[in-house]
Amino acid sequence: MSSPIVLIITGSKSDSEYAEKCQALLTQLGIESKFTVSSAHRHPVKTADIAKNAANDGFKIIIAMAGLSAALPGVMAAHSDLPVIGVPIPASIGGIDSLLSIAQMPPGIPVACMGIGNSGAKNAAVLAARILALGDSTVERKLGDYRDSL
Repeated sequence: MSSPIVLIITGSKSDSEYAEKCQALLTQLGIESKFTVSSAHRHPVKTADIAKNAANDGFKIIIAMAGLSAALPGVMAAHSDLPVIGVPIPASIGGIDSLLSIAQMPPGIPVACMGIGNSGAKNAAVLAARILALGDSTVERKLGDYRDSL
């Protein structure tokens, strides 16, 4: 098994069901990932450190999932130069609050915002695979097989 290259992070253990959907698809596509939990609000220093060290730890992409005010994707993007994919978690008002929080980043803090919930989690895996496929023909082939299976 190779080292994980996609970091999946949620703000709460209660969001793990979405991380599991994302991680399962990444595994299907032959992409190693690591899942961790760190709240942007409750553990801001730890969360910033995770982001700052992600590239040195061998990660190529960060997938950050959060609900409510959904600060996690923006915090990860603010402290890392890696691509960050944000997945809004439906916590209140159907996840619209999370979606808008992730979609509205300040200049210089780019976050690719996916749809809400499980479909967003799976699309985050697909987007990560598309990025990685630019330099990996095996991932490109597996991604094509996945798309054909749909």
